[in-house]
Amino acid sequence: MKQTLTRRELLRLMMAGSGAAVLAACGAQSGQSTGQSPTAPAVVSQPGSTVKITYWGSFSGNLGEAEQAMVKAFNDSQDEVEVEYQFQGSYEETAQKFTAALQANTTPDVILLSDVWWFGFYLAGAITALDDLARQVNLDFSDYEPVLLNEGVRKGVHYWIPFARSTPLFYYNKDIWAEAGLPDRAPETWAEFAEWAPKLVKSDGSRAAFGHPNGASYIAWLFQGVVWQFGGQYSQPDFTMTMTDPNTLRAAQFYQDTVLKEKWAILSPNLNQDFIGGAIASMMASTGALAGIQATATFPVGVGFLPRETNFGCPTGGAGLAIVSRAPAEKQLAAMKYIAFATSSTNAGMWARSTGYMPVRISTKQTPEMVEFFNQNPNFKTAVDQLPKTRAQDAARVFVRNGDQIIGKGLERIIVNGETPSAVFAEVNNELTQAAQPILEDLKAVEG
Repeated sequence: MKQTLTRRELLRLMMAGSGAAVLAACGAQSGQSTGQSPTAPAVVSQPGSTVKITYWGSFSGNLGEAEQAMVKAFNDSQDEVEVEYQFQGSYEETAQKFTAALQANTTPDVILLSDVWWFGFYLAGAITALDDLARQVNLDFSDYEPVLLNEGVRKGVHYWIPFARSTPLFYYNKDIWAEAGLPDRAPETWAEFAEWAPKLVKSDGSRAAFGHPNGASYIAWLFQGVVWQFGGQYSQPDFTMTMTDPNTLRAAQFYQDTVLKEKWAILSPNLNQDFIGGAIASMMASTGALAGIQATATFPVGVGFLPRETNFGCPTGGAGLAIVSRAPAEKQLAAMKYIAFATSSTNAGMWARSTGYMPVRISTKQTPEMVEFFNQNPNFKTAVDQLPKTRAQDAARVFVRNGDQIIGKGLERIIVNGETPSAVFAEVNNELTQAAQPILEDLKAVEG
């Protein structure tokens, strides 16, 4: 299924498969603050039997091993629920397969959805409200990091629980920093880094001071923080697009200048690999990559807060867990038991230590295991210390279908082709505005 699927196409596909159930779920979300799907049957098995549920995940490599270890730990810890883990590919591939599964009525029971995908499925009624289920398993939402939890709340109701949540960090190669005679820290401002950058570049072109990701690698996510740093934004909360705001354009001009004018940065198709391989001396990248980068790099890795310009700016990112509306009530409750386990104070710490993702529970940071881990891994402590300074991304990227790619392709035109930011972002602004219209219609229908 094509990645450019629109909101209306999604709804048409779902209604073609099992429209009555979808519309019923949509109606329930419109005016109720509690939330099991009215179409869910009461039971699927005899009382006392093991409830089997299917979990769709999106991680491979070391992250996939950690995700599967979490499932195994849950299954081993009790005999009431058995989770079957099924890997579906990237965040985008998982969302596409979920869309197809809704049409075919072959959906999982619990699913990992990224920050740019969960909202569309919420609008379509494909994921259920979680508050009643949370009460049944004694899950206390007050212990979750507010900046992460609140992103999954609509009209006071929880739909998306933080799990693999991240923020960008500034990564730097300590050996190259020392070779250049720079202080062992991240730059405090972009102006300071611009002074350092010429010392980090190799004249033969084999090393750049900094790397930007390309449009396929979430450049719009990392640029979100830079836009805020320059005093701009992608959009307002009411979906009014602000890509032509003077400060947004200043940020775009800065990105272009780092590559084409100052020539100390490059656009990288594989940012983490270029950093590990020494082709770039520094980068902004996800906290979720921290454990893997440190394990693979042959040099000491330094990290710091993102640089400031006019302001400090840093977005949240990553993925959370949702329960499928079509799942029977018994399976929904079983899925909530898994979510409560995977995001408990203890297991949130285990997941964070294994992956580099943020601990999503407040109490996790005070556990003896995490205190010791922070002492031994100051880089990860830096990521956690930055979290209170972060905020949820603008609607243009996370709520508008394909907003990430629309912005990212515009940035590539500016950085690679050297096109004028004002002209490119005027087109991007129009494209985002048009793409937002069906979202606004759906919001009105669902939330009033």
